[in-house]
Amino acid sequence: MDLVNLTAKLIIGFAFLFITVKIVGKKMMNQITPFTFISSIVFGELLGNGLYDHKVKISSIIYSICLWGFLLLTVEFIGQKFLRFRRFVEGKPSALIKNGMIDREALRKSRMNINQLQSLLRQSETFSIREVAFCYLESNGSISILKKAKYQKTKQKDFQLPDQAVHVPVTIIKDGQVFWDEIHDLGFDNTWLTQQLEIQGVSEYKDVFFAEWLEGDGLFLQRIN
Repeated sequence: MDLVNLTAKLIIGFAFLFITVKIVGKKMMNQITPFTFISSIVFGELLGNGLYDHKVKISSIIYSICLWGFLLLTVEFIGQKFLRFRRFVEGKPSALIKNGMIDREALRKSRMNINQLQSLLRQSETFSIREVAFCYLESNGSISILKKAKYQKTKQKDFQLPDQAVHVPVTIIKDGQVFWDEIHDLGFDNTWLTQQLEIQGVSEYKDVFFAEWLEGDGLFLQRIN
């Protein structure tokens, strides 16, 4: 492929891609939904494959970009007009935590486990599930969190309170499995754990879906339904 032809493809492809993205909007750039994520990948492939294939003419690149942009606009237009179609294309958020309780069925349907949920929470500056009243998994894979009232952000200086030590919550039970190494690191043993579970009205480890210990706030657990 000669440099003149490649240069022409690059300039024209860049121009039409820029115009199309500006028309389609920011949703494709932010990849808000699975549909826009796939659309952005296809968009790049259309231009990339056409640039270095000498059999592909400039007119074909322009046509492909314009047609794909038109299809995106059509889908967006239909989605704005018809709610059911919008839900089909964009999907809807999944409530992973409701009223402070983990929805195991919602986790299963979202192909997620407790470890992944905790990771997403930590990325949102939430280090304990006990802080969360509601948690939604959005269509783009991010999460939205509504914290319980007492855990919502306030500025300590507003209350002129003295500084307090900060402790990291430790998960000690998941799906009925006890993490003894974590318990021993906390300086506790089997007797302590048994007493803590009895206080919560639980007699066996296998009955606990999730349990977490936080210094100064005690044990938080959810039973297996």
